[in-house]
Amino acid sequence: MPSFDYIRPILLLLGSNVFMTFAWYGHLKFGNRSLMLVIVVSWLIAFFEYCLAVPANRYGHEVYSAAQLKTIQEVITLVVFAGFSVVYLGEKITVNHAVGFAMICGGAFFVFKGPL
Repeated sequence: MPSFDYIRPILLLLGSNVFMTFAWYGHLKFGNRSLMLVIVVSWLIAFFEYCLAVPANRYGHEVYSAAQLKTIQEVITLVVFAGFSVVYLGEKITVNHAVGFAMICGGAFFVFKGPL
């Protein structure tokens, strides 16, 4: 079983991606609000994302390479975004989305375990 040193950055990145997804895309449900207001609210939300992402990368770099950390972050971003777009925005994930996401996850394999 992996030690907490390997799991902690993943959990922090998961939390940071939830905040960042809301900061970047949450305002799409509020198209009637002023752009300046949604920018300010997005920046406030993004502050909490940074409060999780910076420690995630600091702790994570003790056990993962920077390339591995970025790969973990991208895969988490896809998972969080897919859930967000379905649950919060009411959009559908198509077969094309699933294939594209799977190809990105396939790339992650090569970053961590690839034969090359």
